[in-house]
Amino acid sequence: MTEIQRAQAVVVGGGLTGIAAAVAAAKAGLSTVHLAPKGPVDRRTSALMMPAVRYLQEAGLIAEPADVGHPLKQIRIIDATNRLLRAPETLFDSVEAGLPAFGWNFPNVKLTDAFGQASAQLPNLVTREVTLTGLAPGADGHLLMLSDGTQLIAELLVGADGKKSLVREEGDFRARENGFTQAALVCDLELGRPIGNCSVEFHYPQGPFTLVPAGGNRANLVWIDDRAVLDGARAAGNEALIETFLKKSMRLFGSIALATPTHVFPLSTLTVTEAGKNGIVLVGEAAHAFPPIGAQGLNLGLRDVADLAASLAGADVGANGWALRLSDDYAARRAPDLARTTGIVDALFRSLLAEMLPAQALRAGGLWALKSMPGLRRQAFGMGMGNR
Repeated sequence: MTEIQRAQAVVVGGGLTGIAAAVAAAKAGLSTVHLAPKGPVDRRTSALMMPAVRYLQEAGLIAEPADVGHPLKQIRIIDATNRLLRAPETLFDSVEAGLPAFGWNFPNVKLTDAFGQASAQLPNLVTREVTLTGLAPGADGHLLMLSDGTQLIAELLVGADGKKSLVREEGDFRARENGFTQAALVCDLELGRPIGNCSVEFHYPQGPFTLVPAGGNRANLVWIDDRAVLDGARAAGNEALIETFLKKSMRLFGSIALATPTHVFPLSTLTVTEAGKNGIVLVGEAAHAFPPIGAQGLNLGLRDVADLAASLAGADVGANGWALRLSDDYAARRAPDLARTTGIVDALFRSLLAEMLPAQALRAGGLWALKSMPGLRRQAFGMGMGNR
């Protein structure tokens, strides 16, 4: 008979949020197992706002941001639509918020390396390259069936296993999901002229065309449009694709060359009604997923982990039912932030796509207000960065 191993905490999911959650659990003193199957190298980047960057430093996941990423000091928004009511061009500068930068743009490969180094320093954290295949409630915890045929019992279970989370499904969490006809095309570009420390967003009727500075003349592109448009642009070949990029960027940065292959992925939203219950907590895309608008993805996931760490700090680990109480506490901590962020991102994305004149007027008027009212602009800075 196979021996069943035990752990106070098991974290499922090998992405950045999963590693951060495993480190948080281990740093709280729990015997922790991290189930992190090997996946493809993540060539994307993540724009993290300063609250998330500060958490990474406080948690020991990175040292100096400059060693890993590139600062984001300005955000420039250009209304590139031909709508009757157009928004003004708007520039947001971190100096106005009293900050050296709004955040940092990090290559996910470098973040993964840094997080991995932090996890390797924790003797009570064991990483296993296996997948979760099944989950059942047990008398003294959660019984996990693994792909190598072994089993684990976890008192606290952390689901960080993405949009198609098995932990969420088997844990009977209710989720709302909504798909869009739009998709996102991402790649790295080499520009003829650098964009410095300024993220530039060209807002088109079907979504933004965004260039995020990545150091030197390199920029990360996130282009949101109808899936058929993006697939057609890729199918036309690299020469035609470059011409499309030049037009979309209004030729503001000189020549453009592909620095990495392009990838297209569908867009959808996903939110759970509660982020924790019955000794299970959900973090990252297991709990929420949004279109890449407003730089909320990994930022929100790291706020999940920060609240998990806070719940762990206040838990009486070892007392009967500690994991049940912790999951309830975590759910209560996360509820306001998840509700607010879901509303903001959904409203922002839909406003970009709105064709109705009242919606266009509201959006244009909002940007005029942000452009002309410093107090309102500072308040928007705080909301966009995830200050609580």
